[in-house]
Amino acid sequence: MSTKKITIHVSPTIGDVSGIAIVPPKAKAQLTLAHGAGAGMEHVFMEKLSAALAEAGIATLRFNFPFAENKKGRPDQPTVAHQTIEAAINKAKELQPALPLFAAGKSFGGRMSSQYLAANHRQDVAGLIFFGFPLHPAGKPGTDRAEHLQTVKVPMLFLQGTKDTLATWELIESVTQSLKKKATLVKIEGADHSFKAGKTDTIALLVEATLAWLEKRKASRSEGSQCITVSLS
Repeated sequence: MSTKKITIHVSPTIGDVSGIAIVPPKAKAQLTLAHGAGAGMEHVFMEKLSAALAEAGIATLRFNFPFAENKKGRPDQPTVAHQTIEAAINKAKELQPALPLFAAGKSFGGRMSSQYLAANHRQDVAGLIFFGFPLHPAGKPGTDRAEHLQTVKVPMLFLQGTKDTLATWELIESVTQSLKKKATLVKIEGADHSFKAGKTDTIALLVEATLAWLEKRKASRSEGSQCITVSLS
């Protein structure tokens, strides 16, 4: 197992951000893993998820957004976040050019990744994984934040908790159904937006679902995933 701290150059005006690349032996794929709005890449969820993915043979490059790098409380503007994601994708391809590359993120990180890919149809990104898509603010159900997903060209995996207050289940289900073959929805029963669900090991469930989806993508790279709901408990 190779774990390496790296520096990612975003732009002359934005500067650099930190990253951590974990590459297991005989890795099957690589994910860029963007953190959420409330914590940086070293948050315990990000660390545990990266470690568990590595144990399953999936390499990750997790990285800070500039606001986390500079210890600021307010998340970056989308234009800054998009540039950071682009730099991380480019760095991942540089580090492991032979591995299939998927963009992924927790909450804000996933949404910023999808916005970037909606506007930039990259041939070197094979898919997109959301560890909790933040569909709407808590207590304000709506689907406006999902409109750009119609423009994303790559297959998408949505890993969602049934008690996520930022994505009412009926709404996230309707959104993924509207995306048709591009989307796969996985239900994490009883989990909130932080993927806490009592004593359930939700990290293991997330990795299991991610690995199954990646294997399916490998088996039929040219086809979109069927929009289904899978209950893991």
